[in-house]
Amino acid sequence: MRISERLTMLSFPVGQGYLWRDGESLTLIDTGTAGSGAQIAASIAELGLDPAAVERIVITHGHNDHFGAAAEVRGWHGAPVLAHRADADIVRGSAMPGIPVLAGWEREIFEEVVPTVPAAPPCPVDVELLGGEVLDFGGGAHIVPVPGHTDGSVAVFLPAHGVLFTGDTIAYANDQVILGVFNTDPALAAASMRVQADLGADTVCFGHGAPVVTGGASALRAAVSRLE
Repeated sequence: MRISERLTMLSFPVGQGYLWRDGESLTLIDTGTAGSGAQIAASIAELGLDPAAVERIVITHGHNDHFGAAAEVRGWHGAPVLAHRADADIVRGSAMPGIPVLAGWEREIFEEVVPTVPAAPPCPVDVELLGGEVLDFGGGAHIVPVPGHTDGSVAVFLPAHGVLFTGDTIAYANDQVILGVFNTDPALAAASMRVQADLGADTVCFGHGAPVVTGGASALRAAVSRLE
């Protein structure tokens, strides 16, 4: 799905990733499930580019549906993988993700969806993020630590373009923005949602659910109000 000239959403069997374009250079934000490489390559070809155009892979958090194809894509041409230090060992395959604290209504969804997600091959993490970094794409991409879904969840904010990538900290379901599900610390996740609402993004791209293309800040603030 082309959201704009610079932004493409990749829809996987579970979850979503995004391609951000700066001229002939691409940044991949999340890679979908294991085996998604061919789909990612096809989307790159539709942009008239070669897979070598992927200059970096940013992982928003250490869940299999978000870094499953990272090793495959990194293997194309050595694009570095970036992930927060708290989730980096999960991506490397040497640690397990935290156990979510499930509300009653989440449990059935969790038991239905999670077993369908294939295991992610271990992937090297070339750059461990701490939060607060400004990366060299999108006019300066701010890495915002947003723990709560996982300890190492990050959002990626492009102030120059008003675009925010939330990973799974926030989602879109039932025609509205909601707090993401399956959080290891629901209260901390809610606090991270408030942080993102204050960024003033116009376009908000979620790990699950349709993006909010315009009016994102208002949609996030409304979601925060519903939490309270």
